Amino acid sequence: MSIAKRRSLERSRRAARVRKSISGTTERPRLCVRRSINHIYAQVVDDVLGRTIAQVGSVGKEFAAKTSGKTLNKTEVSKIIGEMIAEKAMEQGVKTVVFDRKGYLYHGRVKALAEAARGKGLVF
Repeated sequence: MSIAKRRSLERSRRAARVRKSISGTTERPRLCVRRSINHIYAQVVDDVLGRTIAQVGSVGKEFAAKTSGKTLNKTEVSKIIGEMIAEKAMEQGVKTVVFDRKGYLYHGRVKALAEAARGKGLVF
């Protein structure tokens, strides 16, 4: 088995293990993070109703308007996404969330997003 396949399998196993115990409710929805090679996405999900409350990603007009052509590294982008998701969640009346890192290790971009969201007032 190649290293890439093994890493992917390990991440999906961690995600499944964590997801068994984490679920978003109406009072405390789930903040879900998705990371790719170049981009990062976050969304706040109410699993009981099955709907997305807020979502933001490093691709799109809203993000481009916020960064306005600046050259940023991936960690700085993650911080901006964390701030944006916290602002959107607060607009919808969400103050506390459950953090779902989807099997990604809690460091680097995932950690930067989480700390930026906490800095804007989101509690988890």
